Amino acid sequence: MLETNQEPVWLTIFRLLRWHKPEGRLILMIPALWAVFLAAAGKPPLPLVGVIILGTLATSAAGCVVNDLWDRDIDPEVERTRDRPLAARTLSIKVGIAVGIISLFCAAILAYYLNPLSFWLSVAAVPVILLYPGAKRVFPVPQLVLSIAWGFAVLISWSAVTQNISQATWLLWGATLLWTLGFDTVYAMSDREDDRRIGVNSSALFFGDYAPLAIGIFFLGTIICLTWLGVAIHLHLAFWITLGIASVGWIWQVLRLRQPQLPNPAYGEMFRQNVWIGFIVLAGMIFGSL
Repeated sequence: MLETNQEPVWLTIFRLLRWHKPEGRLILMIPALWAVFLAAAGKPPLPLVGVIILGTLATSAAGCVVNDLWDRDIDPEVERTRDRPLAARTLSIKVGIAVGIISLFCAAILAYYLNPLSFWLSVAAVPVILLYPGAKRVFPVPQLVLSIAWGFAVLISWSAVTQNISQATWLLWGATLLWTLGFDTVYAMSDREDDRRIGVNSSALFFGDYAPLAIGIFFLGTIICLTWLGVAIHLHLAFWITLGIASVGWIWQVLRLRQPQLPNPAYGEMFRQNVWIGFIVLAGMIFGSL
């Protein structure tokens, strides 16, 4: 039954799309911006940057709606998600489906601006986005599926500039995949008890007591991929400075994760720190390419 909603419908939809929590939208945008600036040697066409930004916003909006439609009956059992509009029944399923379709339609319109390779990569990403929420029910490390979805942002954005996929593209893809596995495992650690109780999978549960070690390996792999990429495309000093800053941030997070009885809000805090780390690396990529 749909509960009485005291807030305007537009505001409820705003919350459904998670636009009141911009860090989740920005962290998808970061790999796409990494790719478009690196592929264009720091000087991509501004209209293309605009399309990439709007495309990531539309795609992440669709992903949020799809996720909440899948999880509308289990989100009420999780402390962090019980107030989401579909879980709290403050928004109907029909409205949720309509918002999701509109979001995908907006993403499709933006994809038409891209070249054929980038367009079809965008199409290929859709099944991953639609099926990711179901992965937590059948796959022990659903964060890997999310990471693959994140990786499409790199492939689409890079090919939008160059019309091809190169070794450098795959190095950035690998860095994005590993970084996403790292920060989303951190994020999943706050839900471990709820996920275990309701019977859904997560990388935090899969790795158990070794989750901090796994996160450390993922961040180390990210550093290695970015280092290899920087050497391969001859990035300048600014990139190496920002990669050093990022490395210190990731090491500090892993050391903190090893502390016993870390309070739950700390995991969300570290997730948000990764947004800043991502933008710091982006700045180094831009200035290191010029």
